[in-house]
Amino acid sequence: MSATTKTRTAAEGRTPSTPAQASTAARLLGDRRLPVLVTAGLFLAMYIGGLSRYQNYGFGEPQVFLNLFIDNGYLLVAAVGATFVILSGGIDLSVGSLIGFTTMFTAWLVERQGLPLLLVIPLALGVGAFGGFLMGYVIHNFEIQPFIVTLAGLFLFRGLCLVISKESISISDSTVSSMAQTRVPLGLGELSIGAVVALVVLAAAFYILHYTRFGRRVYAIGGNEQSALLMGLPLGGTKIAVYTVSGFCSALAGLLFMLYIQSGDPLHAVGMELDAIAAVVIGGTLLTGGSGYVLGTLFGVLVLGLIKSIIQFEGTLSSWWTKIATGVLLCAFILIQRAMTARKQT
Repeated sequence: MSATTKTRTAAEGRTPSTPAQASTAARLLGDRRLPVLVTAGLFLAMYIGGLSRYQNYGFGEPQVFLNLFIDNGYLLVAAVGATFVILSGGIDLSVGSLIGFTTMFTAWLVERQGLPLLLVIPLALGVGAFGGFLMGYVIHNFEIQPFIVTLAGLFLFRGLCLVISKESISISDSTVSSMAQTRVPLGLGELSIGAVVALVVLAAAFYILHYTRFGRRVYAIGGNEQSALLMGLPLGGTKIAVYTVSGFCSALAGLLFMLYIQSGDPLHAVGMELDAIAAVVIGGTLLTGGSGYVLGTLFGVLVLGLIKSIIQFEGTLSSWWTKIATGVLLCAFILIQRAMTARKQT
C-alpha cells in the first residue's frame, strides 16, 4: 500500500484491513486448539509428501503407519507423563534417566536374580512412581525450582544405572521374548503390546485431564498458580501428583523400551527427556503451562516418528537430520506460542 493510499484511507476513516479480517485473525490466534491443528496439519502434509515420494517403496502400506506407534510407543508414554508436568507449569528432566534405570533394574532382577517378569513389573512401576513423588515433594515443600530438582533426579537415576552394572544386560527370559514378539492384529496391520499399552495410557490421560477434577486442577495451577491457591485448590497435592504421574509413566516407558530392545543398558534413553519435551511442545502445549491437549502430544510424537521414517526411506540422509528437523519445528512452534501469548496479553 502506497503512502498516498494510506493517507486517503486514514482521511476516509477506514483501516487498511477490514474489521472482519482483524476479528478472524484475533479469533485464530486466540483459539487454544490452533497449535494442535497446526501439528495435525503438519503431520498430514508430511505423510502425504511421503506417499507421493516413496509410493514405489511401500510407504503407503498400512503397516508403515502402524509402525509409527510400534517404534515410538515408549516415547508416547513418556511424553504423556511430561504433558502432565508441563501443563502444571513445571518441567521434568529425569525422564530419560528413569527410563534407562528401569531397563537396567528390570534386566538385573529378571536375568541376574531370576525373578519372574510379572513380579518385576509392579516393582519397577512402584520405584518410578516413588521417584516422581519424591521430586514433587521436594519441589513443593522446599520451594525449589523443578529444573534443579529434576536435574538432580537425572544424575541420580543415571548413576544408579551404573551402580547396577557398567555393562549392558541382555534379557533371554522367555516371557520377555514372548511379550516382545506378540502382535495384536487389526485387519490392515498389527500392533505390538507396547503400542497398545501406549494408546491405553493416552486414552486414560485424555479422560483424566479433561473429565476429572484432578485434570482441571492441573490446568488451573499451570494457568495461574496464585489464582488457583486463592480458589482453595490443593496446590501441593496436585504438584506432587503430576510428578508422581510423570515418574510412573517414565517407568512404564522404560518397561516398553526394554521390550523393544530386550536388554538393559546404563546408556539407554540418554537425552530422551528432551525428545519427550519436544513432542509435548510440538504438540501445542505451552511451556508456561495451563494450555494444551494430550492429543497434541500424540501428534507431536507421530511427527517426530514420521521424520525418522522419511529419513530411513530416503536412505541418503544422516540420522542427525532428525535432530535438525526437530530443532526447526521447536523454534516454529515456540514462535506460535509466543504469538498466542502476546495476543492474550493485549
